[in-house]
Amino acid sequence: MEDKEPLAEPVHVGEKRTCPEEDSEHIAKRAKVQDEANGSHATKRTEDDKEELEGEEEEEALEECDGEGESFADMMKYGLSEVDVGICKFVSEHNGFSGILKERYSDFVVNEISKEGKIVRLDDLSVPVEPEEASVEAAPVDCQVLTEEQKQQLSDLQLFKNKERNVSIEVEDDSKEKRTLLHKAVKTSYPGLETKTEERDGKKFIVAYHAAGKKALAAPRKHSWPKNRGSFCHFVLYKENKDTMDAINVLSKFLRVRPNVFSYMGTKDKRAITVQEIAVLKISAERLAHLNKCLMNFKLGNFSYKKHPLKLGELQGNHFTVVLRNISGSDEQVEHAMTSLRATGFINYYGMQRFGTTAVATHQVGRSILQNNWSEVMDLILKPRPGAEKGYLVKCREEWAQTQDPEAALKKLPVKRCVEGQLLRGLSKYGKNNIITAFGLIPRNNRLMYIHSYQSFVWNTMVSRRVEAYGLKAVEGDLVLKGGTAHVLSAEEAEKESIHDIVMPLPGFDVIYPTHEVGKGYRDMLAADNLDIDNMRHKVKDYSLAGAYRRILIRPSDVSWEVIHYDDARVPLVYTDVEKLENKPLPVYLTEGKYRALKMEFSLPPSTYATMAIREVLKMDTSIKNQTQLNTVWLN
Repeated sequence: MEDKEPLAEPVHVGEKRTCPEEDSEHIAKRAKVQDEANGSHATKRTEDDKEELEGEEEEEALEECDGEGESFADMMKYGLSEVDVGICKFVSEHNGFSGILKERYSDFVVNEISKEGKIVRLDDLSVPVEPEEASVEAAPVDCQVLTEEQKQQLSDLQLFKNKERNVSIEVEDDSKEKRTLLHKAVKTSYPGLETKTEERDGKKFIVAYHAAGKKALAAPRKHSWPKNRGSFCHFVLYKENKDTMDAINVLSKFLRVRPNVFSYMGTKDKRAITVQEIAVLKISAERLAHLNKCLMNFKLGNFSYKKHPLKLGELQGNHFTVVLRNISGSDEQVEHAMTSLRATGFINYYGMQRFGTTAVATHQVGRSILQNNWSEVMDLILKPRPGAEKGYLVKCREEWAQTQDPEAALKKLPVKRCVEGQLLRGLSKYGKNNIITAFGLIPRNNRLMYIHSYQSFVWNTMVSRRVEAYGLKAVEGDLVLKGGTAHVLSAEEAEKESIHDIVMPLPGFDVIYPTHEVGKGYRDMLAADNLDIDNMRHKVKDYSLAGAYRRILIRPSDVSWEVIHYDDARVPLVYTDVEKLENKPLPVYLTEGKYRALKMEFSLPPSTYATMAIREVLKMDTSIKNQTQLNTVWLN
């Protein structure tokens, strides 16, 4: 997976923005959670569509009011740094150097690696022609057969703004081919509408209407899907500066379907250009391809029909193309750093985004949940905190601190789908003496995010101790996986094992621990947090931790790099799939320039963090706190 670090650098001239239609109905952000199966982030819809739509305009208006008072850089000085979450060690011996990560979102490109092991590329925008429908499918179906006035009338009809409840289009050049084109143009461009042919006074009209009232918007008629076509349309989604769930919310809105008809193998970064495979239930490639005309910063292509959806975790990993701008390292330093990354790899730490961006880290909440300290859980989530937050959240926290009144605090929070709003609704409904039940109103995945974050904090801390104590060699008492089962190495076995095979446990009731001193460190660390390592079952079943195993080191594959010279920070340095499709010229790299950038490519397995690989190269703190300070210095 890749990283979800919402770096708030200013958008530079020349970068695309989202289209007006999309911005006007901006989908409210959900809290991001880590999916344990593949390390990807996902979000859970908990409100019905009506409630969701009511809050969209509110949130966008509120977002415009952010940024008052302290600058973002000033606020982020309260954020977490790497040492706060156990990230302390490096494996290479080269001298580190500075560089700016994600100065532009186009400096971070992610291509999914499919379950067949192929890098997913967007290289075909055509709609597949099905043999039995070839004569019709080959016809140029688009809005060009409709006048601008007819398009507006159909758009109003689609959104139930047309009082006549239908639109009649006269067929001037009457022929079966022309009528077929009109029928398909309406149905393809305006999902939810049906058409029929009527004859009036010797003239023929195509009449568009809603076949099933407002329910027609929810899904196409079941009987309209060809029986010999796979039920799922698979396609490649290229997106810029939007995370996967936000992208799916936009697609579902334009297609008038629910987001749960989409499936995917893993979620992708927001501040990046990403390419991944998506599957959608009973939406034709024609309808999907039409969105390419409507949406900016999205491209859909490589369509195919299959009988199955996609499942989280099916991917083999992700391929990254990363540009680190304004690097300070010499060519020799870069060569040593990248050679070490390719040969040895990096410590497989959980990245900073696992722990949140404010002064109250998610693992602190997780620890309180495991301690069964529910008053502290409530306090940590709702109390005022320094750092970068939306203005309405600040007011909500202040109200809570002054009154301890959930209803009063909730009134300060116009966007109530956030974790704070859901907890306050629960407290208002069930009372402050029933915090467990109130906390249960937060979606399950969001609640589990907190305890998974605590597991990650323990793992990071213990792995740092392991590397400090024993270095980069297998030792007696280490763990390896054999057939999925953890095995403790003897001294003789350790001589034959590679450090790349050593795993460390995330704490839980279904794992074993190393038998050397670091294993004892797990017990001591949990004991210091008033937790019993021998009893990781919680009285609330959801919060019982089974545990898991994770490799200490990850060695990337397909590693390559080059140092690029440039003069203009606004000039893109990566050639994207869309630029290739549009036959745009390749980026021109200067032989000499004012600045230097390191362009690097590598592939990682699921549930590993690209920022931790980059950290190993730079030997520099990758936290938003540090990167924001670097960007502030660079921009000034």
